[in-house]
Amino acid sequence: MDPAVQEKPNPDPGWRKKGNTPSLPEVYKSIRVPTKGSAFRKFLAFVGPGYLVAVGYMDPGNWATDLSGGALFGYTLLSVILISNLMAIVLQSLSARLGIATGRDLAQACRDHYSKPVNFALWILCEIAIAACDLAEVIGSAIALQLLFGLPLIWGVLITVVDVLLVLILQNKGFRYIEIIVITLLVTIALCFGIELFLSKPELSGVMSGFIPRSEIITNPQMLYIALGILGATVMPHNLYLHSSIVQTRNYEDTVTGKKSAIRFATIDSTVALMLALFVNAAILILSAAAFHTSGHTDVAEIQDAYHLLTPLLGTGIASILFAVALLASGQNSTLTGTLAGQIVMEGFLNIRLAPWLRRLITRAIAIIPAVLVIGIAGEQATGSLLILSQVVLSLQLSFAVIPLVQFTGNKAKMGPHTAPRWLQILAWVIAIIIALLNIYLLYGTFFG
Repeated sequence: MDPAVQEKPNPDPGWRKKGNTPSLPEVYKSIRVPTKGSAFRKFLAFVGPGYLVAVGYMDPGNWATDLSGGALFGYTLLSVILISNLMAIVLQSLSARLGIATGRDLAQACRDHYSKPVNFALWILCEIAIAACDLAEVIGSAIALQLLFGLPLIWGVLITVVDVLLVLILQNKGFRYIEIIVITLLVTIALCFGIELFLSKPELSGVMSGFIPRSEIITNPQMLYIALGILGATVMPHNLYLHSSIVQTRNYEDTVTGKKSAIRFATIDSTVALMLALFVNAAILILSAAAFHTSGHTDVAEIQDAYHLLTPLLGTGIASILFAVALLASGQNSTLTGTLAGQIVMEGFLNIRLAPWLRRLITRAIAIIPAVLVIGIAGEQATGSLLILSQVVLSLQLSFAVIPLVQFTGNKAKMGPHTAPRWLQILAWVIAIIIALLNIYLLYGTFFG
């Protein structure tokens, strides 16, 4: 081994501020990575952060677009879900690369690189996006509680405050506990939809052909709009901040070799986890296509409508129950990661530390207040519109996270020997431009028809 490779590199190449407060200091480098043993054993130490990230790709906010796309157009939009997921894999790999190579999360990197006014604007945008995402999770959990136990939506919304305490308890026990809970809930969601697919008996040839892109998606205005909704809401901006932070919970060797190994294992972790997210998102659309599109129920877009129709259409009550259980697991999972992201962006952009329970309570309050007001004033039927609005807000903020990420990871002065390869930089910029243009189109269509 070349001795030069083993030397500890300059920890702050290309950054204005030398030295940096660790991201999520209470769990920073808290998980041991074995220095000896097989590559598989080392990889297992990195399994976890990718699954926390994958949660954002199957949160309740995605369900409405997947259900609507399947009910209206059958299996056609599966290709959009596939393309969106491939984009997500690239961007999340860059996020992990940034965190491991620089010891900074994306918010800290922005604070170092940009001026104070720009950073403040980016922080405000990110907080709005997190609140919008949390709003979708709160509503999704409340709907699931109503479907399973008959609770009024407002009660379900208020019950979600308890989630704040759950995150705090788990993190105090160790970050691995959060990861285990998240992975368990993800497996629950996947199993529920696996059974749903078996019960719905989708047409295999239709499913396979749905993963092939068609020109019809571009030429049909209604199909294009839903496709843009799926694409625009798939990559969650807060996930890019989150991933760049939580990969640093691993105590990998602080050498060029150690970081390269960590980047490789973290990329594999997030790629495998996002393939699970692809299965879940595709399963929602396939279920909708098999159960609703083929039976003529093309107007299904609300989660509640899907729940009530599954039992008569599939001929068994367990179909609706599994659907609601998966929704509840999805909402609870997203809660865990959303509150962590809120802590990361506030500390990263502003260098302000609050007690974790207070920061999470603020995040949850910002989501609960509009949910309670809308339900109280407009009624429970307004939750669907609120879910769609939350996805539009997320789309608006996305480019403000993607562009700095791509910019930093392609900068050799900042990344040193861990700079993204040229082909990856080009691919990432193409994805960033596509996301920006599609989100502009989506927002224009939302507000101006």
